[in-house]
Amino acid sequence: MAEDSPRDTAFEVAFFESVMRHDAQCVEVIEILGGLYTKMGRISDGLRMDRKLVRLQPGNPTAHYNLACSLALSKRNSDALRSLKHAVGLGYRDFEWMTHDPDLQGLKRIPEFGAIVDQLKPQS
Repeated sequence: MAEDSPRDTAFEVAFFESVMRHDAQCVEVIEILGGLYTKMGRISDGLRMDRKLVRLQPGNPTAHYNLACSLALSKRNSDALRSLKHAVGLGYRDFEWMTHDPDLQGLKRIPEFGAIVDQLKPQS
């Protein structure tokens, strides 16, 4: 699959921003915009979308995981770890992705991150 060009991504952002102006509560659009903003390096805008998604879907473990990613990219490690723990508490279980997710790179040296991952690993 080919990478989107910056122009394609900018078009997608403009499109979804337009959709959101008409329906500011559409969780699918909020989730897409959060990912697009982050992809473009607009970390604070991605964080804003992730916070909004968590407000709209407080029981969604993936929303809390994505919020943890945005917080980690914003170098807000303690907030990111708190959100990551909350995601796990709500049922997020993909420890394999968690250990490879580049968004969480800044957390990997923190012992608390290792404890969260160890909690999810299947016991042998």
